[in-house]
Amino acid sequence: MGKPKTVDEYLAAFPEDAREVLLELRALSRTQVSEASEALKWGSPAYSLDGTIMFVFAGYRQHANFVFTPSTRAAFADELTDFRTGKGSVQLPYKQPVPAELLGRMIAYRIREFRDDGVLWM
Repeated sequence: MGKPKTVDEYLAAFPEDAREVLLELRALSRTQVSEASEALKWGSPAYSLDGTIMFVFAGYRQHANFVFTPSTRAAFADELTDFRTGKGSVQLPYKQPVPAELLGRMIAYRIREFRDDGVLWM
């Protein structure tokens, strides 16, 4: 199979355990910001408002990454000490429960920083 052209194709390419987590991240994303457009950006599912990316998630062999702006990730640094993080990313191991409540608050923060503060993508 070639490069996925849709989010559905992207998700279908993963083994079941990883796909379940990625589907949960997709559902959370759609619930938290239903008006966002969903598309593949840089080969990963991305959610945008008014043409600006709000966040992206991606699947890897052992984990998923949920990627926000660095300012969003930094605002929750005290709550992310149990996770590996990067500049704007939070690593979510497939064998652990998805921290849906925390991610939901991070998504809300990201939307607010975009709408109220004009913070664009990286």
